[in-house]
Amino acid sequence: MALARKSVVRDLDSVEFDFSRKDFDVLAALVHQHTGIVLGPNKQFMVYSRLTRRLRERGLTRFDDYIDVLNSKNGEDEFRAFINAMTTNLTRFFREKHHFEYLAQTILPLLRVSRPDRRLRIWSAGCSSGEEPYSIAMTLQEHFPELPRWDARILATDIDTNMVAKGAAGLYPADAFDGVDADLRQRYFTEAGAALRAKDNLRHLTAFKPLNLLQPWPVKGPFDVIFCRNVMIYFDNPTKTELIRRFAGLLRPGGWLIVGHSETLLDQQALFSLCGRTIYRRLGSQPGRDVTP
Repeated sequence: MALARKSVVRDLDSVEFDFSRKDFDVLAALVHQHTGIVLGPNKQFMVYSRLTRRLRERGLTRFDDYIDVLNSKNGEDEFRAFINAMTTNLTRFFREKHHFEYLAQTILPLLRVSRPDRRLRIWSAGCSSGEEPYSIAMTLQEHFPELPRWDARILATDIDTNMVAKGAAGLYPADAFDGVDADLRQRYFTEAGAALRAKDNLRHLTAFKPLNLLQPWPVKGPFDVIFCRNVMIYFDNPTKTELIRRFAGLLRPGGWLIVGHSETLLDQQALFSLCGRTIYRRLGSQPGRDVTP
């Protein structure tokens, strides 16, 4: 006699969809394989709750049927929706404010006197819905008066295609600007109904692209600054180590890698030196000389 499937979702009064520990393990393995994100057993309810909408839209009642869809020949669109649902997008304007202060007070003055080619490249890797790259763009506009005479660009990438589209649209609800100076809002955003839209002085600086950090990077370096904040906390150590090496390969010597408040670069003293709170500077004399992106 076949054994009944036992749901892992124990803290709901009623379970709408049949969801077993085996289902969770398969989905967690898919997430890790394609994004590098590690989902421990404590994330079972999160996975269930984030995917229930996908099952409803597909008219399914069992997670093993949903897994069959993901693995099917015609499951590419659903797989993209699955990855979008599994990624976390917690962000706000000028989050971890000290990073933007360091950019304004230390990095930009150093670049001003050390870059005769007047070329500036910054990458926001894991940009979510765009608040981080637009905060970078506002910092450049406010603290780099030479900006109009420089070839300056901000690359903003994220694995979540919905978030990339939102960032490119540059449209945010008014409450997204809590804590942002009113003068900044007025200079860089315009009213669009009940929301605010980024003005061209921000959008022309910033290019939004979908990108999976575990796959090949169709991006051109070298970069002066890379922001990759609150992304690596979801990765295991081998993935973090490889990602850090790839970042180093795309940074100019002396370029900066800025990570989240709870992240470190592990044992990477040969590549970076710590120069501020979760701010690291690339060592070496040639970009990419001792690492391969």
